[in-house]
Amino acid sequence: MALERNLDLVEVAPEAEPPVCRLMDYGKYKYEQKKKTQQGHKKAHVVKIKEIRLRPMTEDHDFLVKVKHAKDFISHGDKVLVNMVFRGRQVVHAEIGRELMLRFGKELEGLVKVEKPMSMDGTHLTMCFTPK
Repeated sequence: MALERNLDLVEVAPEAEPPVCRLMDYGKYKYEQKKKTQQGHKKAHVVKIKEIRLRPMTEDHDFLVKVKHAKDFISHGDKVLVNMVFRGRQVVHAEIGRELMLRFGKELEGLVKVEKPMSMDGTHLTMCFTPK
């Protein structure tokens, strides 16, 4: 029957009892499957990690601007890596940076969950947030 209609005999479900076959144009079927997977990839959102850098002496207005940027990134579905950079002897007063990082987390409360808790890596204090 497949040869008479210029189609292919394709086994659809080999594990079924008895196996299920269809008459179809196999080339057209493969083309449509490829198009479907491309459409799926096109609509998928690639999660990016956006970095926000702070300093221990960051003023209130600058801090709020950075929080606003973080909320923007979160609303787009991206992760936010907050990086506190200490210079020179500022490392001695790391508690100031910790307080600022905790305040940053409280500003984003309800929108995010903490993916990576606060950790000190040399002269950098980092914390990573993901959208809920």
